[in-house]
Amino acid sequence: MTSPSSSVSSLTHDDLGSAAQRARHQRILDATIALASQGGFDAVQMRAVADRADVALGTLYRYFPSKIHLLVSALAREFEQANEAFARKPLPGDTRAERMAAVLHGATKSLQRDPHLTEALTRAFMFADASVGDESRAVAHQVTRLLMRGLAEPGQEIDDPTEEQLAITKVVRDVWLAGVVQWVTGRATAEEVTTSLDVTVRLLLRP
Repeated sequence: MTSPSSSVSSLTHDDLGSAAQRARHQRILDATIALASQGGFDAVQMRAVADRADVALGTLYRYFPSKIHLLVSALAREFEQANEAFARKPLPGDTRAERMAAVLHGATKSLQRDPHLTEALTRAFMFADASVGDESRAVAHQVTRLLMRGLAEPGQEIDDPTEEQLAITKVVRDVWLAGVVQWVTGRATAEEVTTSLDVTVRLLLRP
C-alpha cells in the first residue's frame, strides 16, 4: 500500500487531542524505532509498523503519510529525548568549545551504539524532500536546542538563541550530519568523525 498523500505532514503533538491518540502516536514511533534497530531502513515497512504498534494500516497513514515522514519524525523524537537527557545534569567544560564538544561526543556515541537505527534515520533524513518539511524542521529545531546547550551563555535560555549562535549551530549541524552519513556508509571511522567535529568546534569557537 502506498501513502494516500505524500504532501500531507505527519500529525503533531498539537494535533493529538486525546490521550488515546497520543498513546497511539507513541506506540507507532516505538514500533518504528524497534524495527529500525533490528534491521535498519529496509526493516521499517508500514505494514510491519502497523502490526507491531497494533493499529490499522489506514490509521498509521493518517498519522504518518509515508515511511520517510515516519522515520524523520522518529529522528526528531530521538533528538528530543537526547535533549531531555542532557538537561538532567550540567555539561562538563569551562568554555563553550568544551561544552559543545561534550554534547557532540555524547550524542555521537549514542548514535554509534545503535548502527542499524542510525542508518535508518539518517537515510530517511537524506531522502526527505519538501513534503517532509515540517518533520525536517522539527529535527533541526531539536538539534539546535541540543547544540545550544553548549553555546548558551550563563542564564540564557536555549530556545532564545542569538543570530550568531544560530549560524554556529547550523554549521556544526551540517558538519555533524555529514560525518554521520560518512560513518553510516563506511566512508569514515567513528574516530575520524569525532576528529572532524572537534576541529570544527575549535575553529568556530576560538577564544
